[in-house]
Amino acid sequence: MPIRRLVLDVDMAVSEPSLPQLARAIEDVPGVQAVNVTVTEIDVETIGTDVTIEGDDLDPRAVQRAIEHTGAVVHSTDEVVAGTYTLERTPRKR
Repeated sequence: MPIRRLVLDVDMAVSEPSLPQLARAIEDVPGVQAVNVTVTEIDVETIGTDVTIEGDDLDPRAVQRAIEHTGAVVHSTDEVVAGTYTLERTPRKR
C-alpha cells in the first residue's frame, strides 16, 4: 500500500538549516509532491517544526535521511496516511 502522507515532528538548530533549505531537501526525495514546514516552538538553540509531506508513494526512510542530511532530526512520526487515496482524519467523539 503506498504511503501518501507523513506528518513528522522535526527539530533543528536555530542556525542551520533554514526552513527553505529543509523544505527543498525533502522536496528532492523521489515521490514527494508537496511539503509544508510549520514552526511550533522556538528555543534558544532549537526550532521545533511539524513537517507534512504528501506524494503518491513516499519512502519514509529516504525522507528521514534527507532531513538528517540537513542537520535536522526527526523527533517522531505523528501521522501516516496510506492507501489508494488520502483519508482525512476524523476526530473521535468521546
